[in-house]
Amino acid sequence: MAEAIRYNIEPRRIQFDGFPVARLLPRMGLNGVGPWLFFDHMGPHEFEVGQGLDVPPHPHINLATVTYLFEGEILHKDSIGNVQSITPGAINLMIAGAGIAHSERGPDALRQYSHSVHGLQLWHGLPEEHEEVTASFHHYPVEDLPSTTLNGVPIRLLIGEAFGLKSPVRNFSQTLYAEYHLSAGQSAAVPEDVEELAVYAVDSKLKVDNEILAPRRLALLTKGNHQIYAESHTRAVFIGGQSLGKRYMWWNFVSSRKERIRKAIDDWNQGRFGAVYDDDGTPAPLPESDSYSLMSD
Repeated sequence: MAEAIRYNIEPRRIQFDGFPVARLLPRMGLNGVGPWLFFDHMGPHEFEVGQGLDVPPHPHINLATVTYLFEGEILHKDSIGNVQSITPGAINLMIAGAGIAHSERGPDALRQYSHSVHGLQLWHGLPEEHEEVTASFHHYPVEDLPSTTLNGVPIRLLIGEAFGLKSPVRNFSQTLYAEYHLSAGQSAAVPEDVEELAVYAVDSKLKVDNEILAPRRLALLTKGNHQIYAESHTRAVFIGGQSLGKRYMWWNFVSSRKERIRKAIDDWNQGRFGAVYDDDGTPAPLPESDSYSLMSD
């Protein structure tokens, strides 16, 4: 039998002021999965009373960020005037395009209690003809995202078209993002007709055909009619779509052009991104070096 898993990715463990993140993408030697270039599994993390997530103002260009929570709440603010809270099951989509700055923080009301934050943040690139679109922000509440069942497995379609459904979330190329909720002993087919496809085991291990995928591992799949199987309850997340070709990445900047990233670095240094609305926190400084730089050819 042909192998189902072409590339099995183990996360890098990162701490942001005590907040744990498992980073699956970017990865040297892998130019993303379809348009997806960045994949962070945030938490779960329990904040004590008076504490909360604090990601200070920072910039992005030529990409879109997608935030999706399992637990907790995050307040988004940006340099074009948007203020939007996200709660579990909803999607926050920020299209950075020509440039935007934003912050992500725990709301003040939530800090009055101990609380958990758990979710995913992914970035996808934009096709070259759309890299410099005007920055925008879009919120999609939980009730707007379509769902179905496949072999008894509940599925939510977050972005793209699959299973006879179409998500309202804006995208610029073939892009897939879907969440399966499998109970013990359940199996289901992977999405079809996707140029590049990967599956992430959120809570516990999965089988892809007869191959084991450990929890918090991302598997780039070979083409074929594969099945996933859960021995215990777990969420499985599928990402994929059409590859955009070579992209460069440094810190929070992604582009098809190195010189565009260099300009963004100078723009952030010179304060040209603009202030984040209603956030007087100190903007994030440029790093002295970047551990996930993909600026080399």
